[in-house]
Amino acid sequence: MSDSMTVLQKDLNNFKNVFEREYTWIAGFMRNVYRYSDKTAMISPATDESWTYAELNRTVNKLSNSLLADGIKKGDVIMYQMLNCPEFAFLYVAAHKICAVNCPINYRLSAGEIAMNIDDSKPEVFAFEEENAASVKQALEIAAHKPKRLIVIGKAEEWCVSFNDYISAAPDTEPKIEHEHNIYDETTRLYTSGTTGRQKGVPITSINEVLSSHDVIIHFPLSHRDISMNTTPWFHRGGLRCAGPAPMFYVGGTIVIMPKFDADICLKYIEKYGITFVVGVPTVLERLTFAQERQLRDLSSLKGIVTMGSPLERAACIKYQRVLTPNIFNGYGTTETFWNTFLRPFDLPEMAGTAGGSCLDDEVRVVKSYPDRRAEPDDEAAKDGIEVGEVIIKSSAKSSYCYFNNDEETKNKFYKGYAYTGDLGTWDKNNYISIKGRKDDMIISSGENIYPTQVEEVLSSFDKVADCIVTSVPDKARGELVTAYIVKADESLTYDELERYCKESPMLANYKRPRYYKFIAEIPRNATGKKPHNRAKKMALDDLMNGLLYRC
Repeated sequence: MSDSMTVLQKDLNNFKNVFEREYTWIAGFMRNVYRYSDKTAMISPATDESWTYAELNRTVNKLSNSLLADGIKKGDVIMYQMLNCPEFAFLYVAAHKICAVNCPINYRLSAGEIAMNIDDSKPEVFAFEEENAASVKQALEIAAHKPKRLIVIGKAEEWCVSFNDYISAAPDTEPKIEHEHNIYDETTRLYTSGTTGRQKGVPITSINEVLSSHDVIIHFPLSHRDISMNTTPWFHRGGLRCAGPAPMFYVGGTIVIMPKFDADICLKYIEKYGITFVVGVPTVLERLTFAQERQLRDLSSLKGIVTMGSPLERAACIKYQRVLTPNIFNGYGTTETFWNTFLRPFDLPEMAGTAGGSCLDDEVRVVKSYPDRRAEPDDEAAKDGIEVGEVIIKSSAKSSYCYFNNDEETKNKFYKGYAYTGDLGTWDKNNYISIKGRKDDMIISSGENIYPTQVEEVLSSFDKVADCIVTSVPDKARGELVTAYIVKADESLTYDELERYCKESPMLANYKRPRYYKFIAEIPRNATGKKPHNRAKKMALDDLMNGLLYRC
């Protein structure tokens, strides 16, 4: 090797060492503590508190030093179950500081499900809210693993310590850790929100955190002058990273905390705090629109409203643009890969109903769907908007391409650099994706494939329908029959009107129309706002057996 090549290699090694040590999420946060120390980082309207970056850092330091005094070391898991709240943010940043692993879990989990998460990740610390104390205590009795420290947000009992007491005596100086940060360290572990079977732990590295933050910063775009409010749960990847604590603290912006969504309060906060970006699922936009039409608020500070979790229908999109803001965004992705396609204001309303095109650093394809095998990444479905295949995602910046402690599911999910989502979709000549449903939600009736989302789109276009979910019930002759649950927008709506509307719709083949209906007060949704079709299928079977469905 020549002398010049030797020098170059040495220089590149220097770059590599600095890059891997310094290009971490926590380094970005600390840059903002330095340059924006007196700027507001976080506002909690519920508790009438706010924190500058310097104040946030001091509280995080107290927590970090308390955790170190408890013997928490690099790679130890800190699990917490809570609504969006200041303590969630403190824990998130503190785990980064001391090289521990954040593990926020769904606050709706049962005691048995909490215990499963505890035994899978074996946290050394478990933090929770006072309201969940009974479930957590039951979970700890079930779980084989016992965390060494239990922290409650609120009043403590004899078996746990309150958050305030836990940090009260600790110094607010920078914690002294025995190891360097590294971009490849696991910093966060999220559990997929499946409702049956074992949940899957999704590990996220520090470089995944940084590049996920960059993705959001680029696509909005965001700056340190922005003020955001993510109304979705922070334990979800979209909640934490779509203008939640991760990108906002990384860019030096301000977050306004909303523990539980309320449309009137949300609009009040936009006006009061000058919020520039709001994030929520499509039902959030619908409720915001209704509330804004009922009582006008000053929304002039808004640069955009970002939605995710399900497609935006064209009529709804136009209404949101008229009433709330012309700048509507829509993202699609997974827990494993964050978001990977995006619709921006210039795409809407023309491309409403689609999930958009690939994000800057991602590649999203639709490949053929086979009943007995996985398609190769280059075995693409036709780009005609008609042929339905499986959506696959290459997201090398935002995914660790594995599950924690689950080799079998890792092998099933990830293949040749792609995550196979299990979502069914079509794409067009411009590579815009349209999601049609899940493989396991697909209805097969008389040998025909029926996608619930298509039927839902038709039903939702009826002005007397406020919301709906479509599933199926078993049938001896046809295999399955399409079944629809309807929330009325007009109390005069009848089953016969629904039947006639579907028969006359040019967008729905006759074999796809519902054969069973039931009116309900509200569509069930999971914590992230998605319609749980598997839960609806069980509900439909129970209603069929009890004679509660209307047969057309």
